Amino acid sequence: MADKTVTVEQTGSPIRREASQRATLVGLGLNKIRRRSTLTDTPSVRGMIEKVKHLVRVVE
Repeated sequence: MADKTVTVEQTGSPIRREASQRATLVGLGLNKIRRRSTLTDTPSVRGMIEKVKHLVRVVE
């Protein structure tokens, strides 16, 4: 069985956000608006996406 992946795209700026949200974006491999990152779909990655859901979108 192939590992499922999820692609996220940064849509918002981390300026004036908590440092933990900035660190979460870096952990997702994002640091600029419109940048995309493909990650393995795990509960921990889903939790990170949930934490910064106002700054990213999941690309289908």
